[in-house]
Amino acid sequence: MTKKILIDCDPGVDDALAIALAHGSPDLDVVGLTSVGGNVELERTTNNALSLAEFYGMDVPVARGAGIPLVREQRKASDVHGSEGLGNTVLPAPKGSVLDRHAVDVIVDTLAAAPGEVSLVAVGPLTNIALALRKEPRIVEWAAEFVVMGGSYTRGNNTPAAEFNIAADPEAAAVVFGAAWHPVMIGLDVTLRARASAQVRDRFAEFGRLESELLTPSLDFYGSNRQYRDEGPAVHDVCAVAYVIDPSLFTTVPARVDVETGGRFTSGMTVTDFEDGSGEHNAVVATGLVQDAFWDLVVDSFRCVASGMDEPTSH
Repeated sequence: MTKKILIDCDPGVDDALAIALAHGSPDLDVVGLTSVGGNVELERTTNNALSLAEFYGMDVPVARGAGIPLVREQRKASDVHGSEGLGNTVLPAPKGSVLDRHAVDVIVDTLAAAPGEVSLVAVGPLTNIALALRKEPRIVEWAAEFVVMGGSYTRGNNTPAAEFNIAADPEAAAVVFGAAWHPVMIGLDVTLRARASAQVRDRFAEFGRLESELLTPSLDFYGSNRQYRDEGPAVHDVCAVAYVIDPSLFTTVPARVDVETGGRFTSGMTVTDFEDGSGEHNAVVATGLVQDAFWDLVVDSFRCVASGMDEPTSH
């Protein structure tokens, strides 16, 4: 049975690959993409979401969301993803347009229309999700599951203590982890094991336009970042979508996760307690990844995307 999935994203190289995974999986039905400012500014993340959907051949609504954090100045990661967000990739300008509705309304209405049927996945800063919670707290009951690519229980990448998506809007993350649901936190501890190594990328060679026009130019730029140079780039956001497809790829542990918002050096840190004696676990935290099976899943899905893109257009 296919799962419906709504992806809140800030494309972003790894967001682009996560969207491809979702579109290519026979187990998922992508019901919407919502954009948030993050890796690059909102206009670019929104344009990228539209362009990617059209490039992959997706028939999916795209909605523009929040462009700035709840209370802080915006952080960006254009040094990692490029000024346009997709590395060296140059996609055609989108022909379609975004919905005339804010992403927050789309998130709330999509979950309300099918309670218990839609998996909500956030792979960017959590601003839209926090605003949706404030508008309609019942989304915690309506989401079939909520998966977050963000955080870590051991390290950071934006700062020594904090992962980018959480550090970009710690107040929003605190709202999200403080709500009455149990997010699945797919953090750096796992995503840094999902490396697009040379051996992995050799498996992409058969994918035609998908490989030549997106995978190679985006991953070449992404992989040139100093933190990825030796082992290949980590495809962080892909892991969150992979969890929705096949949770058995991951080892998970219940935990208490709180987000630091006031620390001078630790703002955005996801303080994770696996030994909470009160038993008040508020999240499920990924701690392990079956890497070979993960890449088999990704390659199979990319093959489906590529085959659809390379089919001749009828006239």
